[in-house]
Formats: sequence, C-alpha cells, structure tokens
Amino acid sequence: MRGDFTVAEILREHSHSRGDHPLLVCDEDRISYGGADRRSAELARGLIALGAGKGTHVGLLYPNGTEFVVGMLAAARIGAVVIPFSTFVTAREMREQLVHSDTRILLSAASFRSHDYVQRLCEVLLDADLDSRLFCAAAPQLRHVAVTHETVYRLADTVDPALLRAMEDDANGSDPLAIVYTSGSTAAPKGVVHSHAALLGHQHNLNEIRGLAATDTLFCNSPFFWIGGFAFALLATLVAGSTLLCSNATDAAATLDLLETEKPTMTNGFAAGVAHLAEHPSFAQRDLSSMRRGNLYPILAPDARPADPELRHNMLGMTETGSVVLISGDESDQPEERRGSYGKPAPGFEAVVIDPETGETVSAGETGELWVRGPYLMQGYYKRSREDCFDADGWFHTGDMARIDADGFVYFVGRRSAMIKSAGANVSPPEVEKAIAKATGGLRAYVVGVPDSRRGQLVAAVIAVPDGADAFDEAGLRERLKAELSTYKIPARFVALPSAEIPLLSSGKVDTQQLRKLFDA
Repeated sequence: MRGDFTVAEILREHSHSRGDHPLLVCDEDRISYGGADRRSAELARGLIALGAGKGTHVGLLYPNGTEFVVGMLAAARIGAVVIPFSTFVTAREMREQLVHSDTRILLSAASFRSHDYVQRLCEVLLDADLDSRLFCAAAPQLRHVAVTHETVYRLADTVDPALLRAMEDDANGSDPLAIVYTSGSTAAPKGVVHSHAALLGHQHNLNEIRGLAATDTLFCNSPFFWIGGFAFALLATLVAGSTLLCSNATDAAATLDLLETEKPTMTNGFAAGVAHLAEHPSFAQRDLSSMRRGNLYPILAPDARPADPELRHNMLGMTETGSVVLISGDESDQPEERRGSYGKPAPGFEAVVIDPETGETVSAGETGELWVRGPYLMQGYYKRSREDCFDADGWFHTGDMARIDADGFVYFVGRRSAMIKSAGANVSPPEVEKAIAKATGGLRAYVVGVPDSRRGQLVAAVIAVPDGADAFDEAGLRERLKAELSTYKIPARFVALPSAEIPLLSSGKVDTQQLRKLFDA
C-alpha cells in the first residue's frame, strides 16, 4: 500500500475490483463497496452544493450504520474533515463540540434509542429553523444541519460529477481526514487531528499483524465516533477490502442470530459490551465457531477461551495514536514471565518509558511514563500549538504508566493521573481491580483514591454487584485479597452498587468523580 493514499482512492479501487462485496452489515442495514461508492459520490456532490470543499468541517451524528459510513466517505472524498459526534451527546456537549470543532455542516440522525437529536439541536441553536441556512451565535460557524441525508442528496444533480472528481484528485494523504474527540474521563475532551495517510497507513500495518484480509468479516461493537470503531474497525475494513459486521440491536437474541448468519471470522471491541450475549439462554446452542481471532472471540466462542487470559497479549490504543499502538500477532499463551504483556509498539512507532520526575529513561522492568512517537501519530490537538502536544523531540507523553522488559514487551500499569498515592506508596487501580475480580470470581470493581488527612489518599473500591443484590462479603474479600495484594493496596473502604447504577459519562466511560462522591460520608 502506498504511503500517501486517500480514502477516495481506496474506495474507488475496491469499487472497481469487488463492487458487489459487502462493506458493512449492520443488522438489516447493509451496503456493498459499489453501493458505498455510488451513494457517497451522490452525497458528496450534495455537500459541494452546500459549499463544502477541501478543509470544510462536516459533523456526523449517527449510530453505527450505512448513514455514518456514506457520510464519512462523502466528506473524505472531497477533502472535507470528518467530525464524529457521540450518540450519547448531551445538549451542552453538542454545543461545546460544535463550537470547538468549527463544524460547518452537520449530518444527523433524527434520534437514536432514547436520544432526540432534533430536540437537542433546537435547544442548542435557540429554535433556529434547521431547514434554512443558519446564522446562530450559539454555533457561529455552523451553516447547515441535515437530519438524514435525503435533503442533501436532492442537491446532487446541481453539481457536475467532473467537479467531484477534480476535488477528489486535489486531496492528498497529508490532508486532515478527521478530528476525533477523546472520550475524556476527568478533563475536557480534546480534538485529535489525523491525516488520511497516517490513519490509513497505520491500519494497513495493524491489519497485517492481526491478519485482517479481504476474505474476512470483522465483528466490532465499538461505536464509529470513537477511534476504535472509526479507525481499527471502519477504516481498517476499508483498507483490507473486507466486511464489517456490527449491531445496534438491544435484544441479545437478535445479535446472536446475526452472528450465526453472517459468520464473522474476526472480532474486536469492548469485551464488556458482549458479556450479555454469553448470558443469553440460547447461547450454548449457538454456532459461533467461525470466529478465530480478536479480543472478543474468547468470550463469544467458549471453546477458544483461554484458561488464563493474562497469559495472552492484550492491546493498548488511544485516540492520539490512531487506534492501537501496542499489539502482538501472537495469540497463543505466553510464558509466565510475560504475564500481562500488551505486546510491542506497532510498526512505525517508537516507545520509551521515562521517569516523570527526572525525565530520564528507566531501566528495563522499571515503571515510568510511556512516551511514543512516529509518523502515524496525530498531527496534533485542534486549536493547540505543537508545543502543547509534543516535546521538542517529537515525543507524545501519553500519561500512561508502563514498563518495558528486556525483550521489548510493554506492560500497562495505569493512568499517571489515576495513580493513588497512599502514605507515600503508589497504587495502580487496574492492579487492584484485577485482584478483586479474581478474588470474587469475576465481580467488576472500580478503584479510586479518596482524600485522607493522614495518608494523603485512601484506596477505595466500588463493587458492581448483580442487579437485585445490595451487598457482598466484604470481610471474606479482604481476607482473600491478602493473597493477591500487599496490605497497602487492599482497599480501606468498599461500596457495593448495582451494575445498572454505576455512574457513566456521556462517553460511556465510568464517571470517577461521581464514584469518589460515594465515599464523602
């Protein structure tokens, strides 16, 4: 694959060579490469009629499905910049992202599940007429909102196809493809700018490592507005010429039916998001044997489930690195000394572990902050200087604490900002959470630091108990944790909370600030 490819070039290549091959299957919604080429060309001409062109910021507010895919392709092929919006977005967050991203055209679903986007847009835009050209102080750069694509398609005939082709040819790999907003946990989300060449080249390399080829069907439950769904699923599928399978169904049986029918060969996404499938009464009778690789298949294919998951390489990705940055193609059990490995840096990336206090590289096996650099790294944060994103040598300081062994394998320890400092000792929340899961037979725990006048911080844990339960054996858990953790790492305080009541941010991540408030009393 050439290093300066654009989305339009890849789409045209697949459309010509395998136009009937499915690009996306999402429940009953599906589209082929040829269909995606034709529909996105029509939509792109409609966008041109609205004044869009190279550099125009086009927002997409859709759940996973063909409307997102066609909207992304249409914007990308004319050199516009794609701005994915979270389907969880609140009115306040919508306003902030519209303003910060300088979105000029917003393509939006009317609603999704319980979210009424038209109502939120009217709230944000002070009841402006969404069918007219907009001039609103609340979102000063926004000029057009199209609820569904139909209103834009109707403008396509006013634009000569030759103009579309000229605009496609004018785009190049160094042009920005997308501004993807970090999901954010404690700080305000940041807009991460990625170019065509960086995102597509990186996915090409990752596809080679994980073996994603044109004959594969990839099942992914990550939303397209996050980098995992946008790059590691959607763009990776486009690069490979394979098929992407996803589902918006709330009924586990419907998703299981889809998996049996479409027979995905690979999986990637959030393991917690498919746990309910394995709990469905019909799960044991399902034939899911087609799945052979990825981080979800051990959950969905019990015969392939590892006896000890920590002896399989994990993966680490971040928005700034254009999806996965630590990975291994070896999915076999590793030796005990490699327990908890996250693999090695993906091709094109360098990684070092630095002592955050001294700025010096630590020795093999010692913990420090993970720094990465390379050509597939983000161009930067939107509206921030280069100095705010990288140091003078081009390193991005990830904020993740990690260690690298003598063989170059990387081990994630935890977020630097999340590390708990208790009586001078550092405690990693993920380490404690894993120990609690092991000691309880799989209960999910969320570990945070809470203020303490004597120790600085105390280790505290919120235990997610099954719905309907309101307690767990705290004394027994403390006793079992003595075999797993040093005494100072064992939580001083516990709270039990039904799984459905765990507070979440609109990004879907756990709201740690709200968790800490549970310990205020």
